[in-house]
This record gives sequence, C-alpha cells and structure tokens, in this order.
Amino acid sequence: MTGKQDYYIQGMELFGEDDLDGAISKLQKALELDESYGDALHALAMCWYHKGDLNKAVGYGERFRKVEPENTLAYTALSMFYNAKGMISKAEEMGARAGAVLPLDD
Repeated sequence: MTGKQDYYIQGMELFGEDDLDGAISKLQKALELDESYGDALHALAMCWYHKGDLNKAVGYGERFRKVEPENTLAYTALSMFYNAKGMISKAEEMGARAGAVLPLDD
C-alpha cells in the first residue's frame, strides 16, 4: 500500500522534473490520505504558483498556514503569492509574520 509520504516523494520528484500536473496528481493523493499533511499542502501551493494559478496557490497556502501556523514557510509562500497577485499590503503582512511566526487571529 502506498502511503502519504510515498505520494509526496513521487510528487516532489515530478515537480523537480517540471511535470506540474503529475506532481499535483500525486500530491492530491497524499492529501486524500491525510488532509492536514502540511508538506503536501505547501508543495501543492508551489505547484499552482508555478502553473500561474495564484488563487489556487493562495488557497493551498492558507490551508497550509492553518495546519502549521508556526511554520515560517507558510507565511513566506503566502507573501510571495499575495505579492504576485498585487496584494502588497497582504504580502507585507505575511512577510512580517514569517519573521515573527505569529499566527493570524482568524
């Protein structure tokens, strides 16, 4: 039986080969086994960012932040996504939180 970490590793290998659709497919399978799998959420956010779908990138990034509110990567990624969307104040807020690692009050 393939576990969530196996799917995650396969997804990351495909991401490294620039097969974003393949990576997304494997990472989704990891999330089907554990919807709170932070590494898979972060990787999916990055896949969608590289595909140019900033709304999906933000969606997965926000899920990642809620699952791992003390993980600096969550805020760093969200800062990058919001910046790419032109939402500069939100990007700056996330950037500041990356440095402080303070969860949002929501």
